[in-house]
Amino acid sequence: MKPGQWVVAGVSVAHQHASVEDLEAAAAPSQRDAVGNLLTEPGIEEAFVLQTCNRVEGYVVAGSEDVANAALENVFHTDNEDSAVQMSHEESLRHLLRVAAGLESVVLGEDQIMGQISDAYEDALGVGGIGPVLEDAVTKAIRVGERARNETAINEGALSLATAAVKLATQEGEIDGKTALVVGAGEMATLAAKSLADTVDKLLIANRTIPHAEHIAAVTDVDASAIGLDAIPQAVDHARIVVAATGSRQPVVPAIAFEDAGETFVVDIAQPRDVPAAVREHDNVTLCDLDALETVTEETRAERREAALVVEDIVDVEFDRLLTQYKRSRADRVISAMYESAERVKAKELDTALSKTDLDAETEAVVESMADSIVSQLLAAPTQSLRDAAEDDDWSTIHTALQLFDPDFGPSEDEDGPPAFVEGMAIEDIPAGMREQMPSAVLEQLDD
Repeated sequence: MKPGQWVVAGVSVAHQHASVEDLEAAAAPSQRDAVGNLLTEPGIEEAFVLQTCNRVEGYVVAGSEDVANAALENVFHTDNEDSAVQMSHEESLRHLLRVAAGLESVVLGEDQIMGQISDAYEDALGVGGIGPVLEDAVTKAIRVGERARNETAINEGALSLATAAVKLATQEGEIDGKTALVVGAGEMATLAAKSLADTVDKLLIANRTIPHAEHIAAVTDVDASAIGLDAIPQAVDHARIVVAATGSRQPVVPAIAFEDAGETFVVDIAQPRDVPAAVREHDNVTLCDLDALETVTEETRAERREAALVVEDIVDVEFDRLLTQYKRSRADRVISAMYESAERVKAKELDTALSKTDLDAETEAVVESMADSIVSQLLAAPTQSLRDAAEDDDWSTIHTALQLFDPDFGPSEDEDGPPAFVEGMAIEDIPAGMREQMPSAVLEQLDD
């Protein structure tokens, strides 16, 4: 991929247009695995993947949108074609900023997405997915998320996906003074446990690693106990509400555990699901998943809508800044290629000239300094022109410069003639502005 020639593309499988089954089908065993898979696709230079309980998204950098889209289609599979929304260069960048701002969340403005994006960044960085393009994009997204929450009331109140699950449970049935079971010990599980502690009399925390569950039990203001996953069937017998939120790739709450249980309300906010759909066959069980939380969160969305309008403005401003940043970066890479090409020609011509003279070291240094000055002065004007062209979206000028100042510009070590891209051209065929920037040795050979 030549300097300045790249695009970003993305795909989103998210709660707005995908079911829980679609999310499960699209998700990889881990974010690191998904990034690694994308990087093995032909033509992919950088990759970033975000997997949460309500979204699976991939972003890649490639030399063309067709190459990028082909890679995304190969890695993210769903049975429902409508669930995977492909995003072009600008669409994907704006979408990532909106995700970080909380505008795309089930719970408008929720804070958990910030930590999830940071974790995804570290995962992608760890397997070599983050390069200069996505570095700018993800750090800008984090910046937007911080501004949204520091400068507006988009996250006002305590409602998160986990607390929405508890709110749904209280709306569906009486849980005051009852026992609750939380499965998991991550951030979502912790938030659910703390929210439940305000209502229930007893709390059971089940996790594969019991010390992690013990930590949650210790920070909740209620009678709480930690148990292992093998004790879940016995815990279900005593629980009026079950909230499941692990990161397991397989269900951890067996359907058989509910056969002899009393009336039980289950909220599964894990992705993939912790509780098999088969539990719905039990008359005594009400199972709600992410789709059911949409109705609960609509009230919060309405309350935060005014703040969301301000956040939209923040996204617009920062999006424009990101595009400008990329434009300057593209121009700078072309400029760098231009200077590298000129430097190679200068060095070759200097070696040739100095080999034919018998100058002392001090005089040679003066000649070399003069050559450096000539190159700098000749390239000063086109440098500014390229930066102006980038600001004005004049990519035809940028591409012309890429062709004229290709990294292979100038004769190679075993060539004495002009570079391949000008062979057979007459001097008058070369734009006047570019002729002024080309080394005299090349022009002389063209003139001959």
